Amino acid sequence: MSRLIASFFYIGLLRPAPGTWGSLAALPAAWALHLLAGPWGLAFGIGVVFAAGYWATAVQTRGAVEEDPGWIVIDEVAGQWVALLPLSFGAAANGVAITALWPGWIAAFFLFRLFDIWKPLLVGWADRRGDALGVMLDDIFAGMLAALGVAALAGIAHSGLL
Repeated sequence: MSRLIASFFYIGLLRPAPGTWGSLAALPAAWALHLLAGPWGLAFGIGVVFAAGYWATAVQTRGAVEEDPGWIVIDEVAGQWVALLPLSFGAAANGVAITALWPGWIAAFFLFRLFDIWKPLLVGWADRRGDALGVMLDDIFAGMLAALGVAALAGIAHSGLL
């Protein structure tokens, strides 16, 4: 069960770039959560995925040489969902379909991947922890930075500056 969760239903076994595959797989899952339960459902889903991911990562890395194997992508799912939160809340607040905010989906995906790979600030700090919590937290922090970027880009776009 821990391998199924850690790999997000074995998506993490896809090559090349399993983290990117995990982030891509997170998109339709976030859309489904938003449709089923709105932005608060997505926020709750982040908590569930974080807790399950922490447990699964701890089990899968216990005694392993590699602290953060590439096939573990549940952390990317949690982080990508954090990056999508501004879209979910924005769509709900304005009564529009979340798919209507497609430029934001593209921005959320690419900003999250950028911060996850680059690892600035707290993202790098969490990554250097070398434990299951660090594996999960670095992507949560990358998602937070991406969410801020998405919100900033939306503000610019809707101000008429673009």
